[in-house]
Amino acid sequence: MKTLGIIFGNLHDKDIGELTAVRSLASVPFGGRFRLIDFVLSNMVNSGISKVGVITKNNYQSLMDHVGSGKHWDLSRKNGGLIILPPYGGGDKDLYSHRLGAIKNIEPFIRHCDEDYVVFSDCDNVCNINLSNVIASHIDNHADITLVTRKKNLTNKKPRTIVDVNGDGKVVGVINTSKASGENIVFANIFVTNRKFLLNMLDTSTELGYASFTNDILAKGCNQYNIYAYMQDGYFANIDSLSNYYKHSLELLNKDIRDELFYRDGANIYTKVRDSAPARVGSAAVIHNSLIADGCDIQGEVSNSILFRGVKIAKGAKITNSIIFQDAVIGENSSLNCVVADKLVTVLDGRTLSGHETHPYFISKHAVI
Repeated sequence: MKTLGIIFGNLHDKDIGELTAVRSLASVPFGGRFRLIDFVLSNMVNSGISKVGVITKNNYQSLMDHVGSGKHWDLSRKNGGLIILPPYGGGDKDLYSHRLGAIKNIEPFIRHCDEDYVVFSDCDNVCNINLSNVIASHIDNHADITLVTRKKNLTNKKPRTIVDVNGDGKVVGVINTSKASGENIVFANIFVTNRKFLLNMLDTSTELGYASFTNDILAKGCNQYNIYAYMQDGYFANIDSLSNYYKHSLELLNKDIRDELFYRDGANIYTKVRDSAPARVGSAAVIHNSLIADGCDIQGEVSNSILFRGVKIAKGAKITNSIIFQDAVIGENSSLNCVVADKLVTVLDGRTLSGHETHPYFISKHAVI
């Protein structure tokens, strides 16, 4: 059962523009030491997928620095392994802006592969899923496309892909709408397809002028193709806004959620390993219910917060309900509440900054406050 993995590295950058101004969505830091791409990469590797292509578009320098040759995910291989797929367009106007365009952009790569199946995934899905089960379900159902779905209570007006499923698990309707409310079955932006079917579908979509994977391939193909749904249970976070990033990050302070996400069924989440000194905690420091990464120097108070590597908290400083990225420095007697501070931020002495749990205050990279 040879399977190719494809990850969309830039597809939803605009959803959290604050964090993707200097990086791709795939390389957005998460959970104190991880990047968003770590979760989908680990899911694929844990499921036996040893050839993974990452579709990039722009701002992917930090992504390349993070994934490197793929050795931290056992993807540094003579055959297969991790492959960065940069844009083939001749200029910005030629670059894709949607899922179908991104797939068409790498069509030559897919044609030169010999795997039977292809697993596609966005990089903004924070979950621990056994993709082997999804592939097995796809084969058992003789499906052309299998969509990973989940139940979600929709309360905001963000567009969602709603999936209608019959009693056999076959998809009988797909609609992308921002008007749905209540509990619905939604597409989790992970799907499996047969490689030969995919190539035929790409040829057909070009002839018919299709532009949208959801509206043209899925919605119009329900009666034409065998499309099935695979219901994913367990913890699943979709990072589609700064407020959702903040919310789901702080959920990691719950040990039950951490255990389910990082160690579910013995499947770990891997990341790039850095050799850093342990965190240093001063005699007057106070830390409560927080995640503190290696290399931090804590002399003040940290509560219900996440600190990435190398963060320095000076005496008298108070950090509450906040997320502080790598190598930030918080000065003496400063107070931060509901703040997301990007890398290399400096907050001078005596500053008071506060957001709200539904609208965190964001400090951009290298900023001095």
